[in-house]
Amino acid sequence: MPAPKSFFWYELMTTDVNAAEAFYCAVVGWRASRWEAPGSSPYTIMNAGERGVGGIMEMPDDYRQSGSQPMWLGYIYTDDTDAATQGVQDAGGTVHRQPADIPEVGRFSVVSDPQGVMFMLLHPMGPDQPPVPAGTPGHVGWHELYTTDWQKAFEFYSSQFGWTKAEAMDMGPMGTYQLFSAGGDPLGGMMNKPAQIPMPFWQFYFNIPAIEEGLRLVKANGGQILMDPMEVPGGSWILQCMDPQGAAFALNAPKR
Repeated sequence: MPAPKSFFWYELMTTDVNAAEAFYCAVVGWRASRWEAPGSSPYTIMNAGERGVGGIMEMPDDYRQSGSQPMWLGYIYTDDTDAATQGVQDAGGTVHRQPADIPEVGRFSVVSDPQGVMFMLLHPMGPDQPPVPAGTPGHVGWHELYTTDWQKAFEFYSSQFGWTKAEAMDMGPMGTYQLFSAGGDPLGGMMNKPAQIPMPFWQFYFNIPAIEEGLRLVKANGGQILMDPMEVPGGSWILQCMDPQGAAFALNAPKR
């Protein structure tokens, strides 16, 4: 059986690339660099140290016209973008953009799961990057799926990418929070979304050193706090936020 596949790149589609760049550099501590290849639009890469973590791009016109809001999307690694895209479709997902090549980067597609949550598939060019230690500042420390039916969502991601169940946590009236793994320690959780969340989506938690400093920086740079700092099992702290352009994101830190 092929090895489990997981998220390895993250992309913000936004209405103001320069403003978003300044915000995340201040809050997460990223360093921005520019990338441009023949035939491709300019792209801002966000780096943690010398390693790229994600990118920022202007929202495509068709995305704006659909009424969609700025949002973070994740790329899941695949050995074969065409086959993985067909697999998503066969499993009840939707293909929003058929597989295409990005010069000097790899082959990608844009899809959504059967509950309508968008993500990307990418087979990158070049050697694989080694994993970074858990909690490394500037990297993504947790992946959280808010959906309409987490059991069916898990079946989908398990069948497509080899994910396995880890611990299941009873959240009382909020239901079950199901942790999942992709061949190692748990990398995220999924649950049925609360009523106040309008649509299912993936939320990504960026690692920072301390949550109170993150809270201060979000507010100081024009972001909004969606949920106050909360301690989670294991002793780390999280903070759920929205950037000035309206994209949801979260922060994760080992201390308050």
